[in-house]
Amino acid sequence: MISNIQPLSDIKKVGQKEEKKRSSDPIQAEYDDGIEFLKENDLTQAAVAFHNVLRSYEEKKHQDGIANASNQLGNVCLEKGEFAKAKVHYKRAWDICDRFEDPMSLLALSLQLVTVHRGMNDNAGAIDICLDMLDVYESNNNPQGTVATMETIADIYLAQGEKGKAADTYRTVASIHSNYGHKNIAGKLNVKAKELEAETA
Repeated sequence: MISNIQPLSDIKKVGQKEEKKRSSDPIQAEYDDGIEFLKENDLTQAAVAFHNVLRSYEEKKHQDGIANASNQLGNVCLEKGEFAKAKVHYKRAWDICDRFEDPMSLLALSLQLVTVHRGMNDNAGAIDICLDMLDVYESNNNPQGTVATMETIADIYLAQGEKGKAADTYRTVASIHSNYGHKNIAGKLNVKAKELEAETA
């Protein structure tokens, strides 16, 4: 449903001129306009476009469309720093993706919700989401996702001034890197953990 994957048709050869083919579907065309406005940081126009798209999909009871439009409205609110509003839109997209058992979309939304909770100074909420994400990454044997999420948790601990917990988290990340033979990265993270522990002593 919610996809950050670029369609092959969008990939242009180097030097090839960008030709915009407007969708014959007016709802999709307006959605595409909204994406362009968001890229250009024209947040007011993006919000208008995605609201129109959302209304159109609601009339059609098109669940994928509602989820995608809600997600994009959440992105607009996130860019504006309107975290509470972003959360409402993301939650609506989440409920649809959850109902249709779409784990990849739920992971993408989880990342955005971590940003929302941090923006609302709800670090505990952000960590809870990260822990749920870790379960998914570990059950799918995805060390890259696990490492990225643990680094986010360490950042949150640092933002809260919990240097000891951040140090423990960096040590865990270091051990994962070590298991994959990334000795240099593991070494740097262990040094970082020691420095943080020294600051708490």
